[in-house]
Amino acid sequence: MYKILTFIGIFFITVTLTGQELNCKIIVNADRLTGSSTQVFKTLENSLNEFVNQSTWTDKTYLPHERIECSMVFNIAEEIGDATYKGTLQVQSSRPVYNSIYTSPVFNHQDKYLTFSYREFEPLRYDETSYQSELISIVSYYAYVILGMDADTFELFGGDPYYEIAQRITNMVEDPTNKPGWDTDLSKKNRYRLITELLSRDNRIYRQSMYKYHRKGLDLMESDLKEGKNEIYAAIKDMKGIYNRNMTSYILRVFTDAKEDEIVKIFTGGPKVNTVDLVEVLNKIAPTKSNKWSQIK
Repeated sequence: MYKILTFIGIFFITVTLTGQELNCKIIVNADRLTGSSTQVFKTLENSLNEFVNQSTWTDKTYLPHERIECSMVFNIAEEIGDATYKGTLQVQSSRPVYNSIYTSPVFNHQDKYLTFSYREFEPLRYDETSYQSELISIVSYYAYVILGMDADTFELFGGDPYYEIAQRITNMVEDPTNKPGWDTDLSKKNRYRLITELLSRDNRIYRQSMYKYHRKGLDLMESDLKEGKNEIYAAIKDMKGIYNRNMTSYILRVFTDAKEDEIVKIFTGGPKVNTVDLVEVLNKIAPTKSNKWSQIK
């Protein structure tokens, strides 16, 4: 009897700890709409929070404190058809820094191609084998991009399986040429281009830099501040190789959008490291943020 109860207890713990990898706060903001019922958006917000946070996205076990902190903010700008909406989506995620209370931003991205249909109480279910809807595809895509980016900061190329699923979601979208967010035209800064660049072999150095920046840089700073800063400097400098190959690289913009404030903070305090080359590299890979980089002394 004792063995049976023990087995049941172990099984229960395993079930309750499997999945639920994300601790995601989802907000649906429809303040700009006039003449529309606000209740449908509150229902959507509740359904999205339940969908993302209670779904099992991987086969790994996550303890409650290991769940990835992230957010998605749907800013609905207009209703373009019957129960069809257009706007933008802001997606953010962060990861804890070893032996510290600090959390480092990993992803801070605005998707300008948000278009979806939704009717109140419509069920939201992800099916990895088929296309369900624009809304489910977008949210599931970003769930896997968040998982991939987080994994890359802890293990070299650890994000591969999650990026590959995000790419499969992209490939299953119906009629992508008429959907700017999924269009295969690589001149667009959209979902297709983001996942294509993340999985490109030419950009492996970017993902190596992400690992070095976080695991060998930030996670080391508590015990050796100067060495940690030097590793972060080296990680950023390595990204110059991506710029030299592709001056319009999208992932470099994604990186600096998430890291600009953190980089300035790291290199304007504490033990001094040589920042001359650092500022030069930052001005190359993100020239529009030159006012930020000028704060690094």
